[in-house]
Amino acid sequence: MKHTIEELEGIATQVRRDIVRMVHACQSGHPGGSLGCADFMTALYFEVMNHSSDFTMLGKDEDMFFLSNGHISPVFYSVLARSGYFEINELATFRKLNSRLQGHPTTHEGLPGIRVASGSLGQGMSVAIGAALSKKLNKDKAIIFSLHGDGELQEGQNWEAIMYAPFNKVDNLIASIDYNGQQIDGPTEKILSLDNLQTKFEAFGWHVINSDGNDMTAIVKALHYAKSLTGKGRPILNLMSTQMGMGVDYMVGSHKWHGTAPNDEQLASALNQLPSTLQDY
Repeated sequence: MKHTIEELEGIATQVRRDIVRMVHACQSGHPGGSLGCADFMTALYFEVMNHSSDFTMLGKDEDMFFLSNGHISPVFYSVLARSGYFEINELATFRKLNSRLQGHPTTHEGLPGIRVASGSLGQGMSVAIGAALSKKLNKDKAIIFSLHGDGELQEGQNWEAIMYAPFNKVDNLIASIDYNGQQIDGPTEKILSLDNLQTKFEAFGWHVINSDGNDMTAIVKALHYAKSLTGKGRPILNLMSTQMGMGVDYMVGSHKWHGTAPNDEQLASALNQLPSTLQDY
């Protein structure tokens, strides 16, 4: 392992501190899903992916990650900065005018680590499959990872892509679903039920694994297992249970924190719950 589980948990706690501070500072952004995915993103970038902070768009011979649910940019930016893609103090520019750290990731500012603009939900699966096919055409053995919100699976384009990948044996792709059961207007079961996602993906021909996205040991194990399944003729889906707002008691499990910034008192409470030995930006 590159890090112990305890070290990874410490990084994830600092990432959560970054998230709440970034969103509070500009009074805008999406803390709930970002907090829920902090463990997954930490495990991915600090333990599982073979990648380099010496960033190139082509990512030759490197594992690549695509964020489909781009509104959770705070967790993405924090993990990129903390793993050396750009200076940590740039996190202080989140959502400011002329910042490279826009509310949804974009490419024209040239921020290292960002290979596609995202935030228009439902498109990331198609992008990830395209990147995976490119790897195969170039005989590049590296893996494509992607992350998707559960609510965005209500978008139809996903299901065309989900059908396409197994038929074309896109077996160098590991897609993860942030299965927190919440979206901006409320629980997914009340807005538009997703029913049984495992059964649906398996019916399309995916190899599905289940994981606890808020247990560092479990998510590291699941992602390593997913890597062992690549190259066997089928794309892999990591159906990852998480809690929106994980780590901050008044945010946990509530769709109300999908896109709401904490005030000064709420920030202080959150930071008190997230003690870290690492340095804030």
